[in-house]
Amino acid sequence: MLLTQSQKYFLIAFLVVVADQSSKMLVVNNMELHEEINVLGDWFRIHYLLNPGMAFGIKWNSEFGKLALTLFRIAAMIGIAVYLHRLAKRNAHPGLLLCIALILGGAVGNVIDSTFYGVLLNNAPPDSPTPWFHGQVIDMLFFPLFDFVWPEWVPFVGGDYFLFFSPVFNLADSFIFIGVMIIFIMQKKFFKNQDEQPGDNPPAVTASAEETSEQLPH
Repeated sequence: MLLTQSQKYFLIAFLVVVADQSSKMLVVNNMELHEEINVLGDWFRIHYLLNPGMAFGIKWNSEFGKLALTLFRIAAMIGIAVYLHRLAKRNAHPGLLLCIALILGGAVGNVIDSTFYGVLLNNAPPDSPTPWFHGQVIDMLFFPLFDFVWPEWVPFVGGDYFLFFSPVFNLADSFIFIGVMIIFIMQKKFFKNQDEQPGDNPPAVTASAEETSEQLPH
């Protein structure tokens, strides 16, 4: 049975979810919380963390904020899925469809953590009113590329320790970031009018990066 254009890209999104959730389950079942494994020297490590907040280790220290964030993720996931379906029906650029599929898969991956893992893995913060919608996202990818201490003469930060790159994140975050960045870089190519015929005037850009970003999760 042949897949429709829309189904092909939803399948890609599904495979992103499988990859994301598989990596998280490997970490949960084989590592202790805060355990760290060096993969490539000191600059690529698997570091098991639970993130109650946003992507790349950013936290939102508010009980209402956590619930609002989970609900926003769910709404964004639905909006992106609808957007992907409509783009596929309009025969949008394959590169754009692939990027939206990556973003959708990443969004679904983190929604699963936030919505269900407080119950299934019992990882909701102790002060959560309910484990539902308060699950903590599993992060593990850590790239501390280099570190140094700022010279004393540098204003405001002199003598402070600096680590680049300090956030710990997961595959879902990575796929979302990659999808957004490719759209940003390739926007002129992705948003050319698909109905323009050869020999016609140069196609006009039908959407801007700002309009696209409104469809994407942050």
